[in-house]
Amino acid sequence: MAPKTEAVGKTYAPVTYAVGREKVREFASAVGEEHELHHDPEAARSAGYADVVAPPMFVVVYSSRALAGALFDPEVGIDFARMVHGGQEFVWGPPVVAGDEVATEVEVKEAADRGGLKFYVFESRSTNQGGETVCTGIWTNIVR
Repeated sequence: MAPKTEAVGKTYAPVTYAVGREKVREFASAVGEEHELHHDPEAARSAGYADVVAPPMFVVVYSSRALAGALFDPEVGIDFARMVHGGQEFVWGPPVVAGDEVATEVEVKEAADRGGLKFYVFESRSTNQGGETVCTGIWTNIVR
């Protein structure tokens, strides 16, 4: 059965995430990022940042709610129980720091059948409170 393609081009309303200092510290520790910029507000300020700096892959934290809206949308039609992670690509802008408000919107870019597998590609665009794009992501999911 071919994937539904009606949702290709659909964009979901932005979801805003308030970046907290302790969340940044916890994430950094969980992924083994021990640099002081991720843990010590004074070190981050001395380096020119307003507060602790989120590691780049913190994008998964601030964009997950927005992405979930697309993944579970019946109009997209993903069989989540049969889905596997296919890949992700990111382009980062200015660093995200504690105190930022990051809004992420997601668009369905592709729904296609390739060799009997269904490929779903989403693009996320995350902007901070100043309107700067902090990350653009391409998320590929495959349904077996």
